[in-house]
Amino acid sequence: MLQLLRLIPLLAALALPAQAADISPEDYGFPLDNPFEATIASTPLELRASVPLDDDIDQRDYSLRLRPDREFSLPDNFWPVKRLGYRLARQDGPAPLVFVISGTGAHYSAAKTESLKRLFYSAGYHVVQLSSPTSYDFMAAASRYATPGYSRDDAQDLYRVMQAVRAQQHKLPVTDFYLVGYSLGALNAAFVSELDEARQSFNFKRVLLINPPVNLYTSISNLDRLVQTQVKGVDDNTTFYEMIFEKLTRYYHRKGFIDLSDALLYDFQQSPQRLSDEQMAMLIGSVFRLSAADITFTSDLINRRGLITPPDYPINEGTSLEPFFRRAMQCNFDCYITEQLIPMWRAQYDGGSLTQLIDQVSLYALEDYLRRSSKIAVMHNADDLILGPGDIGFLRRTFGERLTLYPRGGHCGNLDYRVNARHMLEFFRG
Repeated sequence: MLQLLRLIPLLAALALPAQAADISPEDYGFPLDNPFEATIASTPLELRASVPLDDDIDQRDYSLRLRPDREFSLPDNFWPVKRLGYRLARQDGPAPLVFVISGTGAHYSAAKTESLKRLFYSAGYHVVQLSSPTSYDFMAAASRYATPGYSRDDAQDLYRVMQAVRAQQHKLPVTDFYLVGYSLGALNAAFVSELDEARQSFNFKRVLLINPPVNLYTSISNLDRLVQTQVKGVDDNTTFYEMIFEKLTRYYHRKGFIDLSDALLYDFQQSPQRLSDEQMAMLIGSVFRLSAADITFTSDLINRRGLITPPDYPINEGTSLEPFFRRAMQCNFDCYITEQLIPMWRAQYDGGSLTQLIDQVSLYALEDYLRRSSKIAVMHNADDLILGPGDIGFLRRTFGERLTLYPRGGHCGNLDYRVNARHMLEFFRG
């Protein structure tokens, strides 16, 4: 009996998830402790991982013909996205391959996707860069319903794209498959990984989720609220964008030249013209609102719903889309979910309430799978703008020691940081 009593604490410990790897603020050298600033300015160049230049990478863009039915139904000015593009960086011989899924509204050549490509290529991986299911090119050329946001649909669309890439690149010598996504792309990667457990086309060896939304609706609401920030100096006579332009003009005038390098915003934030927290919040929210407008406009146009563009309105290369874009800008993500996503979900899947939709599209829907799947890990920031109450607790309970939690970095602002880069490669190498 005494021996049994001694075993109880050990058994209790084994029943609990292992502790997350929390990086202490004292041990983490990332210099930006303001989450707005980190999100916008990203990692200073001197603190980034050493990666090859584009000229040193064997890479090329390819395209896939996945939706031939839309080649005739889409307006003529959609000709660049009637085929889905992707980018492949290849090693000289056999190597593991990493699929990288981009964040909200992002093209496969987006800056963060490019950063991950350089990192994994430098470590000896083939890399395939994919656009987000919420990007207008993916919606037009690959999505079945062109109404992104229902995570299982988005995962199935992505999976078909990955299978098509593999078929097109059948001569590429691949030893193993890996998967990584950042921001919304991380949520997509989780659902793709679960789908692959059934389909087993890739049998991913490792899956990495970087700054994923936990509750998708919470993340959307957080970003939507940033647009409502009250900004000093913005009134009926001076728009927010005019104010930003004036600040940039004074900054460049002081420097004596225009610098459009990656270090621009970090250096700008060290200048007297630096943006306040309210101004940075508005800037982040505005970028997000532009993504929402793109999704709203594209989904409505492809499906001929008539919410933004009249179904029979003639659109060609000479048509001004400004009136429709202005109308789309009035529709935030709440509006898109209510007017387009939920009706599609109800029509296709006999869906129910908004609460039920939120549960089905968020990480909650995968909780059991994520808890038991040792090949999946999460890297997140404690100060990420997209997190809400209880989200970090969910990540701790679900992933245990497979969660690495950094004390700062905002939303993906430390993705290039050399410490984070080292942790990514260590996880992929097991």
